[in-house]
Amino acid sequence: MSKENKHLGSSFESWLDEKEIREEVTAAAVKAVIAHQLAEEMKKKRITKKRMAELMKTSRAQVDRLLGPDSGSATIESLQRAARIVGRDISLQLV
Repeated sequence: MSKENKHLGSSFESWLDEKEIREEVTAAAVKAVIAHQLAEEMKKKRITKKRMAELMKTSRAQVDRLLGPDSGSATIESLQRAARIVGRDISLQLV
């Protein structure tokens, strides 16, 4: 007798809800996408991490954390500041 998979037919979102990690996973994914987009804009504009740190009036290590997809320590304010430096903006909305 085989044991049925209790998650068969359920959504990924319902699994995240069951594990109580949906908000954490969603926030990490959003941060990773924004970090990637910032890095791409920096590359287009030929802005190095060192120069970005100077423009943001912060350290190179902080820029590394900001652009690191696994670092969840970036604030909305620092992401917005970085976006403005590369000529972009971040749009957040409550849905």
